[in-house]
Amino acid sequence: MSAADGPARLGLPLFASEVGMLLRRRRNQLILLALVAIPIVIGVAVRLTSSNATGGLIGSITDNGIFVAFTALVVVIPIFLPVAVSVVVGESVAGEANLGTLRYLLVVPVGRTRLLFTKLAAIAVWCLVIVSVVALAGVLTGVVLFPAGRVTLLSGTQISLLAGIGRLVVVAGYAALLMLGLSAVGLFISTLTEVPIAAMAATLTFAVTMQVLVAVPQLHAVHPVLLSNSYLAFADLLRDPIGWSGVGHGALLSLAYLVIFGSLAWARFTTKDVSS
Repeated sequence: MSAADGPARLGLPLFASEVGMLLRRRRNQLILLALVAIPIVIGVAVRLTSSNATGGLIGSITDNGIFVAFTALVVVIPIFLPVAVSVVVGESVAGEANLGTLRYLLVVPVGRTRLLFTKLAAIAVWCLVIVSVVALAGVLTGVVLFPAGRVTLLSGTQISLLAGIGRLVVVAGYAALLMLGLSAVGLFISTLTEVPIAAMAATLTFAVTMQVLVAVPQLHAVHPVLLSNSYLAFADLLRDPIGWSGVGHGALLSLAYLVIFGSLAWARFTTKDVSS
């Protein structure tokens, strides 16, 4: 085996190790349990007060349980998912640097670019996981507590249950992509410090600040470049015909965040002093 083969063969094991570490951490497992609890609480609450549920996503739950998943995603996207992302991505590099393990990883040898890409790929898996558990828990809760059949969209058109689940998959993918865009910001912040708590707090502060800016109408000029302005654009996926403009803008904006802040993270990490 040549010297170049060593690092190349480290890619998949290193990725598997990163993902396994994320999923095994007790704190992250508690985050997943909290996310699972949200659609369950929503479903039970609507079931107990179904006579008061009228209109919108909440009102649609009593007609079809799949809307528990859609409603839960509306609830978690603005704050719960950013928290889940901030906690993990904030320590992705800063935590390793703080513990002193980052230096040993780079001595294996693992190139800095490969290591950073592996961490970003593991974070992408985390984004998919946190969105998926909410969607899956929502569907299961909805099927248990409410009828499940043809899905009446927000526009009044009916589609099959299978088509409705297909739209839920697209919505979940869109939400995961938005969180990946935010993750790129957190990854860059994590390369700037060796204090993981500071990186987590800064990432979450960034997410909250975006929400505040979107809530101020006078700042409408900057809204199109804020990820949070596209969080709930997936509602257009629940209409017929589907409105792709809002979702398309949000997806492209998230990819732009990924490229810009991912590049900044790479530029910082490849020149970062990790000798201590």
